[in-house]
Amino acid sequence: MKLAIIPARGGSKRIPRKNIKPFCGKPMIAWSIEAARLSGCFDRIIVSTDDAEIADVARAHGAEVPFMRPPELSDDHTGTIPVIAHAIDWMNRNAGPVDFACCLYATAPFVQAEDLRRGLDVLRHSGADYAFSVTSYAFPIQRAIRITADQRVEMFNPEHFTTRSQDLEEAFHDAGQFYWGRAAAWLAGKPLFSHDAAPVMLPRHRVQDIDTAEDWERAEWLFKAMQSQTGQA
Repeated sequence: MKLAIIPARGGSKRIPRKNIKPFCGKPMIAWSIEAARLSGCFDRIIVSTDDAEIADVARAHGAEVPFMRPPELSDDHTGTIPVIAHAIDWMNRNAGPVDFACCLYATAPFVQAEDLRRGLDVLRHSGADYAFSVTSYAFPIQRAIRITADQRVEMFNPEHFTTRSQDLEEAFHDAGQFYWGRAAAWLAGKPLFSHDAAPVMLPRHRVQDIDTAEDWERAEWLFKAMQSQTGQA
């Protein structure tokens, strides 16, 4: 079985009810469900949540909520891997064996069906345990600066002050959209950021963390601009 798992707990602090807050005409989680459905990758699309309202919204937009997430996996300190492992284990015991599982974040409105298909292809052909979305930093990380306690600046890597940007190694970061993985890797708790993971490259303009009100506003502007460019309603 190829399984999409959308983790969506109810306790968002910085943006209350973030997972189901309206985003460009739909509850935020609906965009992830739609991308999963359009990808054609999955035998089942499920949402792992501890919240009855989120469960109702997820079902209304085409996902399944076959179980409610237990409290011990629903606090601010629980990582992604235990949540996905719990869902895989539940499905293995109640619905049939899972071969591949994709953790798809509920707050990833820029994810596209084609990206999910590419991710599965990368996972299958790379031989890696995981394949997840990444994008490049817009500025060389070796030239980053910090602001000190006395409101001055200093470089993290002062040895690169005179190094030309084009001579510095390009760096990438997690795009925070999806993580394909082999079920055995999730269940074993293998780390995502390791040599056993392969990258699925995304352009920077389709990557946006949404953790603050400012992030949300910027994401909606970007989303509407992309919809306008592609002629979508």
